[in-house]
Amino acid sequence: MRINVIGKQFEVTDAIREHAEEKLGKITRYDDLVQQIDLRVWRENESREDYGTEVVVDVRSHSDFVSKANGHDLYSVIDDAINKAERQLHDHREKLKELNR
Repeated sequence: MRINVIGKQFEVTDAIREHAEEKLGKITRYDDLVQQIDLRVWRENESREDYGTEVVVDVRSHSDFVSKANGHDLYSVIDDAINKAERQLHDHREKLKELNR
């Protein structure tokens, strides 16, 4: 599983990258589904401290899962987007389990 942390017109510091990779580590329990994860971070407006994030999870035999979050605190915005992605993966895995019964 490959993890990419990308800044759009925004420099991703080592602290942000480490935080994101640590939180994305929770998704490793879905290794059987996930091929790649892209986390994009950007500043909504240069004059204000609003941030946006988007997590794109590439899953085998399914279209990509996309989750987005916006807010003032960059770290909490990253956490929110990752939690949404994790919930999507969990729901998808449960659907697959029900189909296989």
